[in-house]
Amino acid sequence: MPDGVTRFRFQEHALGQPCHVARVTIRGVSESHLHLDYYEVMAVFGGAGEQRLRSERQALAPGDVVLVRPGDQHAVVGDPLTGVEFFNVAFSAQSWRTFADLAQLAEPRRWDDAPRPPLVRPEPAGHEAVLRACETLARRFPTGTTMLDLVRFWTALTEVVCPEAPAVPAGPSPSTPSWLSAACAAMRREENLRDGVPRLLELACVSPAHLSRSMRRHYGVTPTEYVTALRLQHAAGLLATTTGTVTGIAFRCGFLSQSYFIRCFGRLYGSSPQRFRLELQRKYVP
Repeated sequence: MPDGVTRFRFQEHALGQPCHVARVTIRGVSESHLHLDYYEVMAVFGGAGEQRLRSERQALAPGDVVLVRPGDQHAVVGDPLTGVEFFNVAFSAQSWRTFADLAQLAEPRRWDDAPRPPLVRPEPAGHEAVLRACETLARRFPTGTTMLDLVRFWTALTEVVCPEAPAVPAGPSPSTPSWLSAACAAMRREENLRDGVPRLLELACVSPAHLSRSMRRHYGVTPTEYVTALRLQHAAGLLATTTGTVTGIAFRCGFLSQSYFIRCFGRLYGSSPQRFRLELQRKYVP
């Protein structure tokens, strides 16, 4: 290249798959390169290093999750002895933006407008959830990942790093198609709630775009909003009727991050899960 910067396109590395996944260790300085048409998630789990951007540097440490965007130019520098270790998950800009739009996620739009690649440091449990999602993709990559695998990864990622929480959705109307009402009703079962939107897609047996349009028309919410609201409703019931811990209830309902669960619960019910349970006990226990 005339300016000495290598430019990468997604399909050059994806090998026909919807994503490219690698477990990476870098000691010293990697090649500086420019992303043309894809995003890249870096989930750091070991060592120490930094990301060199066009005009600044960004420290990297275990626990960090970085989103490198189309148009970002960067190189990664690892400690000469320990290196910096991270999972690298790359996916096309078009597929990610379609997912973000269908899920009505505001945070990714703000990420695109940020002056530098967004770096998030979730709580340890949330970061572990992201690493598990990366590991799952990495195991599947040698034999072939599917779009459903990538959607599951995005769902785990955004649940940890995106703060949005929906309101409780309305029920089906008389005009709701039977396939949609049946799929939504089945999502109230705990085993389905844990698998989230990918499970709703499996139950509905339609394309993501068709499901999103139908949910908006008949329920007034996106699939992600519907599933999250059902999870919160189920969690409220468990808080009221069991002695399970908040962490255990969050996991049973499909929340991989306790802090995210607490934030969502507070927005919907106006109190923390602990206070919600305490108030119920005061009202109904003599």
